[in-house]
Amino acid sequence: DMATMLAFIVTDADIHPNVLRAMLGLHVRTTFNSVTVDGDTSTNDTCLLFATGASGAPRIGRVGDRRLKDFSRALDGVMLDLAHQLVRDGEGATKFVKVTVDGAASPASARKLAKSIADSPLVKTALAGEDANWGRVVMAVGKTEEPVDRDRLAIRFGPHVAAVDGAPSSTYDEAKMSAYMKNAEIDITVDVGAGRASATVWTCDLTKRYIEINGDYRS
Repeated sequence: DMATMLAFIVTDADIHPNVLRAMLGLHVRTTFNSVTVDGDTSTNDTCLLFATGASGAPRIGRVGDRRLKDFSRALDGVMLDLAHQLVRDGEGATKFVKVTVDGAASPASARKLAKSIADSPLVKTALAGEDANWGRVVMAVGKTEEPVDRDRLAIRFGPHVAAVDGAPSSTYDEAKMSAYMKNAEIDITVDVGAGRASATVWTCDLTKRYIEINGDYRS
């Protein structure tokens, strides 16, 4: 579930394998498993975390050890940075896109909604065309069949509101929105009005260059 990638992370800390496994499981869901380039993954997708103990520091043998707090924060930062690099290096990608879903019925629902938006070819090609086509975002939300309050649905591209309460925003400014969509980094935020859960997924646009790279892959 890592967009076709092998990741190897090494620390010189002395940490028991069971603790490492717990730490990896804690952070992989919101890092490597929250990125997508084209929606495809690999049977080889792997993320491994090793501790050599070479630092000579006292061993951490249990998850409740207070010394894990700093390590956990650092590990999350490293994993998120690597996951973001994976997206930025997507075939033909020109935009780095953060998709956040708020107001979902559950964390699982929020994640499914965010992934649907981030994986949608229609959303991704609109991003390549620098078009804030929020109708395609609504499509990606709707096809999940997750709980959504249509009359509370709100969509923003960066600071610019495209839709609110399930309808076009009265403050929508085409010129400002178009200018924002030319940025290399885009934030899409969707509130589905069905609860309090949220999730974030990172993706990229889908360009003509992507087709060229993958179309010529065997030649």
